[in-house]
Amino acid sequence: MATQPDASIFLPKKLLGMLLILVGLVVGAIGVVQQSGRLTVGGIILLAAGALLLALKIVRRNQPDPR
Repeated sequence: MATQPDASIFLPKKLLGMLLILVGLVVGAIGVVQQSGRLTVGGIILLAAGALLLALKIVRRNQPDPR
């Protein structure tokens, strides 16, 4: 649940993860259209970073309470 002391960082992490995924998709698409390897790889890296942030948020949220 969101009753933990560090629960206030869940929303910014989620928003940052979603933003990184969105920017990664756009940059990757531009890289593919312009046939630029650097832009495509940069977009993939941003996409992976966003997905990693969201996955870490989900894993942390699903941990049992340390009571």
